[in-house]
Amino acid sequence: MTEEKTNLPRMRTIREVAKLGILSENCLRQMQKQGKLPCMFVGVKCLVNLDKLIDQLNNLGGEQL
Repeated sequence: MTEEKTNLPRMRTIREVAKLGILSENCLRQMQKQGKLPCMFVGVKCLVNLDKLIDQLNNLGGEQL
């Protein structure tokens, strides 16, 4: 049997992403309210797609969040 690699997104809570030091928790919550954070809700918990967030930040090129 061969193993298939699935590219599952790395989903993290806002607090977990903030602990990584990428952005502050407050900044992440503001981005979520503005619809600029790649995330989804599971119940009341907001899960951030970490890979898409990193790509989004790398491709900013001087654009304001």
